[in-house]
Amino acid sequence: MSTAPETTPLVIRNASVLDVAAGTYSTADVVSVDGKISSVQPKAEAPSGARVIDGTGKFVIPGLIDAHVHVVASSADFRSLTYTPPSYVYAQTARIMGAMLRRGFTTVRDLSGADFGLAMAQEEGLLEGPKLHFCGHALSQTGGHGDMRLPGEDHDPNGRGCCGIGRVADGVDAVRAAARDEIRKGAHHIKIMASGGVSSPTDRIDSTQYSMEEMRAAVEEAQAANRYVAAHAYTAKAINRALEAGVRSIEHGNLLDDKSLNLFLEMDAFLVPTLVTYWALKEEGKEFGLTEEMWAKVDSVLTSGLEAIARAHDAGVKMAFGSDLLGGMHRHQNEQFRLLGKVQPAIDAIRSATTTAAELLEREGEIGVIAPGADADLLVLDADPVADIAVLADISEHLEYLVQNGRVID
Repeated sequence: MSTAPETTPLVIRNASVLDVAAGTYSTADVVSVDGKISSVQPKAEAPSGARVIDGTGKFVIPGLIDAHVHVVASSADFRSLTYTPPSYVYAQTARIMGAMLRRGFTTVRDLSGADFGLAMAQEEGLLEGPKLHFCGHALSQTGGHGDMRLPGEDHDPNGRGCCGIGRVADGVDAVRAAARDEIRKGAHHIKIMASGGVSSPTDRIDSTQYSMEEMRAAVEEAQAANRYVAAHAYTAKAINRALEAGVRSIEHGNLLDDKSLNLFLEMDAFLVPTLVTYWALKEEGKEFGLTEEMWAKVDSVLTSGLEAIARAHDAGVKMAFGSDLLGGMHRHQNEQFRLLGKVQPAIDAIRSATTTAAELLEREGEIGVIAPGADADLLVLDADPVADIAVLADISEHLEYLVQNGRVID
């Protein structure tokens, strides 16, 4: 099923169209030509041969953006990717990406695992799924969150399989070379592991990873290529070090402090909280491959997550929607909206998955907005998500039409 721009024009008539920035609706017709929005106005003229959808009583919002996914993660055990045949990994990925699209996510940012081939296949219509921004392999120090070797293994950390999420690079020169190599392979951004994590076998959540010099080297190389760095970081110390090194986005950020909030604002950086993954890991992680030791780490980051989001929202930190789900837990992707709705207004939760995420991806005006010139990525809903964010959390009950690049996905 092709997701390339549709040649048949599309008109959605008389719908309530959301201006995400203003947080208000207006009754208008949305016209799409060659995969782009050509006009948003009442009683617009329909292009010749256009498909017309009656939007009376419906609510039209931009296609959603998830700024933290792992499309290759068919298991919660990242380590398994290093010994799984690539053909099987990519078959599973096709299923995962197709399901993400049908949950309303027309664009995603992959934070390790996806590659140029997947992005190209989606762009050419060979693979149904969201548009894909990828980093390739995340950069990790030895024994860091991207090093999946067990304590008894002594082999080269980068020597097994091609489908793992990380690559080990120690020292400034090695980090520079690794960043340059991921950029050579088409990366839209670079990811570094700046703290320990749940899904790695030998590090602790509270560890800091990479020296300041190594992190700055990654930032310099990304900026030289007009790219940016995202950093995995949980604790305030790890978050603050990464922000001081110049990273653009902090992934997770559960244990931030007042200094963190000030640094986010000072550095004009983004927070990408991923609370739903801890909720899902707590509920189902063991069933989908998480070891007992990894599962035990979840408690230390779960309870602090909502508080961190509330504090960041009150401080005016820019936050982008992220799910970070793994294995069979991908199906809970939209549950993040319900969690966000506990600590911020619905319109801000929607902005996190549209305009703010588009800004993070450096695609303002192109995605996450319903305006002339933007990609025609649209959701037609039977209820108002601004009035009740559960409309997006329970997307399967409310999504009437899904449009990507001007094409209705049937």
